[in-house]
Amino acid sequence: MANDSTILIDKKIIELLKEAKDHPRQTYNELLEKMAKTFIILKKRNQYDEFLHKIQQPKMKELWNNEEDEFWDEI
Repeated sequence: MANDSTILIDKKIIELLKEAKDHPRQTYNELLEKMAKTFIILKKRNQYDEFLHKIQQPKMKELWNNEEDEFWDEI
């Protein structure tokens, strides 16, 4: 019990946590650990996607902003 703590959570969040459980006997501690790990992975993936998007922007501008493509606007 030395590593345990108490946190206050709104009742509506508790209801969401109940819905998110994989099985009825899953503890909130297990669920929150799984959610936190998943969130960290998604955050890292999103940072990578943002990085790729930023480095691709100059090339995309080069490809899309040219006189040859403007010809198609008049058709």
